[in-house]
Amino acid sequence: MVDAFLASEGGLGDRLIATMRAALRAGGEAGPVRSSGMKLVREVSWPVADLRCDWTEACPIEQLAALWEIYKPQLDAYVTRALNPSDAPSYGVPGDE
Repeated sequence: MVDAFLASEGGLGDRLIATMRAALRAGGEAGPVRSSGMKLVREVSWPVADLRCDWTEACPIEQLAALWEIYKPQLDAYVTRALNPSDAPSYGVPGDE
């Protein structure tokens, strides 16, 4: 896991996904892997990402990776929305007016 993390590139979320994949390939779990999660923090006092995939028959790490790919380009906008909503991009949801 450590070697995979050190060899990976990109942001922390991308590097953690690469590390989880490497750990799974290395046989890091005695039984089937049923869940995975990732919580990221940075300069604000709350987690900027808190993603989970629980109790699935499919590979939860790959499902988490898919969730991360959807959320990653929106992360900064959600932090901006929390800090200063008028500066955040509109996603056409109630309250954006």
